[in-house]
Amino acid sequence: MAKKNEISVEEKLRSLFDLQIIDSRIDEIRNVRGELPLEVEDLENEIAGMDDKLQNLTAELDDFDLDIKENKNTIESANDLIAKYADKLKNVRNNREYNSIVKEEEYQQLEIQLAEKKIKELKVKIEQKKETISVLNEQLDVKKNHLTAKKNELDEIMQETEKEETHLLAQSEKFESKIDERLITAYKRIRGSVKNGLAIVPIERGASGGSYFTIPPQVQMEIASRKKIITDEYSGRILVDAELAEEEYTKINKMIKNI
Repeated sequence: MAKKNEISVEEKLRSLFDLQIIDSRIDEIRNVRGELPLEVEDLENEIAGMDDKLQNLTAELDDFDLDIKENKNTIESANDLIAKYADKLKNVRNNREYNSIVKEEEYQQLEIQLAEKKIKELKVKIEQKKETISVLNEQLDVKKNHLTAKKNELDEIMQETEKEETHLLAQSEKFESKIDERLITAYKRIRGSVKNGLAIVPIERGASGGSYFTIPPQVQMEIASRKKIITDEYSGRILVDAELAEEEYTKINKMIKNI
């Protein structure tokens, strides 16, 4: 790996603070999007699940229709057999033959009754499934409309911020490349451990930015000298003097405005 050119502590502090300003702006852009990407993903998954359920319900309706058709065929076959048995009864030769035909006829009558009962039950199930499908379709329409609105909202935000974010991400990588890995590792560790992502902050009214703990005058002088990297003993953040911070704010914010 190529060794980075040795730079002064002040240059390191400036590069770190520039990186912090840029990363904070990226955070702001992503915060504007907020939970929208996750909301869109959740809605898409929910809609996909509802679509699957609709397909299964429709398949069940098809099965019910097939069952009804089969039961109707059973009734038709039974009626054909009953008609044949009626003809046979005209030509019976003994009681045994008569009783056998009558029993077969009664059996077919029972088959017809069972098939008719099944058809009635299937028709009730079909109506219930259709009602479920109707309700599910209404819910699906609501979800799809909600998804469209969320996507439009997200697309609008992305169109407004995508160019800036892409440029800032490139700048963030550029400034990272100027800083040695040890400092970058420390910067990212601190950034990940604080809620607002501020790993490097200026001195404000004698205290580190966002803190109420006063920094001793001697330490403030050391920070202003820009001769070494100094961290806040309470928050662990890297500290810079207000003048350096103001200079870098002006420089980087000007760059951001020109994107």
